Amino acid sequence: MLVLFIRKGKTLTTAHAKGYAVSAFPRSTGSSDEAAVRALKLVLESLEDSKAEDIISINIAGKSALGDFMVVVSGRSNRHVMAIADHLVTDLKDEGLGNPRVEGLEGGDWVLIDTGDVIVHIFRPEIREFYNIEKMWAAPEIEDSTLH
Repeated sequence: MLVLFIRKGKTLTTAHAKGYAVSAFPRSTGSSDEAAVRALKLVLESLEDSKAEDIISINIAGKSALGDFMVVVSGRSNRHVMAIADHLVTDLKDEGLGNPRVEGLEGGDWVLIDTGDVIVHIFRPEIREFYNIEKMWAAPEIEDSTLH
């Protein structure tokens, strides 16, 4: 089950509006999930600090072997996308979370940062709208009974 909380600053709300940060958190945080939750928290803080827009995080633990969380954000321009990515990579290294794998930094249309536990997609708004990957990952799970 995916639980979404929409935040504006430190306040939780149920309304959705441009500029709000949407965060998905796991139902429980066992010891194996603590590193992923710590990485997610750092990622969200870094993105908010970089003025990233429309921040959405999705719990993909159990849905994919890629990681535990996927974060999708927008930057206002190619330069903003690249600056957000550079800031995030620096923050991850400074906190001792290793060297994340980075793809697409040269173009600045879509940058993918893979920390192992958290996968971050940073888009220009037009590119994000075209691919709409958060809709695919946030889709409800299909139960076996509906396939028969």
